[in-house]
Amino acid sequence: MKKILILIFISLLSSKGLIFSQQKIWSLEDCIKYAIDNNLQIKQQDIQTKFQKNTLELSKYKLLPTVNGSASHNYTFGRALDQTTYQYTNHQQVQSNNFYVGGSLNLFSGLQNYNTIKKNEYLVLAGEQDLQNIKDNIALTIALDYLQILLNKELVLATDNQLQITKQQIEKTRKLVDAGSVAKGNLLQIEAQASQEEVQYITVKNQLDISYLNISQMLELKTPEGFEIVTPQIAVDTNGVVTGNIDEIFAAAQNIRPEIKSSELNLTASEYDMKIATGGRYPRLSMSHSFSTGYSDIRKKPIGIDASGPIYGKYPFSEQVNDNISYGIGFTLNIPILNGWMVNKNIVNSKLTVESNKYALEGVKKQLYKNIQQAYTDALASLKKYNASTKAVSSSQESFRYIEQKLKEGMVTSVDYNAEKTKLLKAQSDMAQAKYEYVFKTKVLDFYKGLPLNLSK
Repeated sequence: MKKILILIFISLLSSKGLIFSQQKIWSLEDCIKYAIDNNLQIKQQDIQTKFQKNTLELSKYKLLPTVNGSASHNYTFGRALDQTTYQYTNHQQVQSNNFYVGGSLNLFSGLQNYNTIKKNEYLVLAGEQDLQNIKDNIALTIALDYLQILLNKELVLATDNQLQITKQQIEKTRKLVDAGSVAKGNLLQIEAQASQEEVQYITVKNQLDISYLNISQMLELKTPEGFEIVTPQIAVDTNGVVTGNIDEIFAAAQNIRPEIKSSELNLTASEYDMKIATGGRYPRLSMSHSFSTGYSDIRKKPIGIDASGPIYGKYPFSEQVNDNISYGIGFTLNIPILNGWMVNKNIVNSKLTVESNKYALEGVKKQLYKNIQQAYTDALASLKKYNASTKAVSSSQESFRYIEQKLKEGMVTSVDYNAEKTKLLKAQSDMAQAKYEYVFKTKVLDFYKGLPLNLSK
């Protein structure tokens, strides 16, 4: 019973801890860090980078000599050669052992090993930049999803406020209808407007739920339930300007952006690959080395001589192994003459790869410039839209208050009232959208300048 109570207590603590973890309020920095630590694509690229590092290590180890050894124990039946007397024996079982250690060392092969090492070094560096580029893309996506939640929250709040105003107006109009001051048709029109606003509220609330789902999926969370973010105070200076110009931002970005560095490193790696292919035209010089010995149980050791000739005795294993030692070195020069035109074709293909990587680098630079150009243009446009929307919201609020007063006095219809309220909601929505679009685009531009993503300023 005591053990059961302990288990229940532990379970309660665990569930309480789970609740506490779900009640954590996430900042943008928290979301980015968590996504980078848990994203599967990042983990896969990290593994790929480790593969490239292993490949680099293997290319370095190829500079070392190869050494291999072998040992064998053999049984021979029937006719066998006695290496002592160089006479054959018949119908005899022979046991023998052979031991060998040998290998080779590449002395020169057109510097292919050296160029392979350099190529793999640049591929490792390119892989690290690819990993950083994935992290940056995820950070930007998280920032966009985060701001989308903030936008949808404002839209939900604005829509709910409008709905509450409409419900209050329904109560006021119902009292006027009961008192006989206004026609019942006015009440029906306002109730119809409330129904439309309820549908609109549900729509924007669903959009908010979807934005929570999107960011939770980016974070690799099982469910968005209990997930909440920090709502920072974001203010846009209506007199603000986008700092810098497109060329200045691009000049800074192309020196720090990982996609540019990765393309440059891949280009350099392909140039070393071309040197490797060219090395196939050079002769190859290698050195071989070997050490061997052996034993045979039919071999006899000369122990003396008499009138009839040599006298043989037993030849122990240790003595045979020691006496049969053989070692040496050799040099081999291979000169390529004709190999199915493979060397020339490899050189041509490697040159084409270099040319292709040059175009790839140019394409990445152009795409970066286009991204900066688009973000810069969007930031300017959204700032103008925000300034205009701010004025529109101010005017709509004044106009709505005026219409609301006129409605109380019976000087306007509910149709006019609903139209003005709809105009106010649209102006508020446009202002919120322009604000967050401006914030995101300016953060993208700051990111291209090398500044970290945050909403603190």
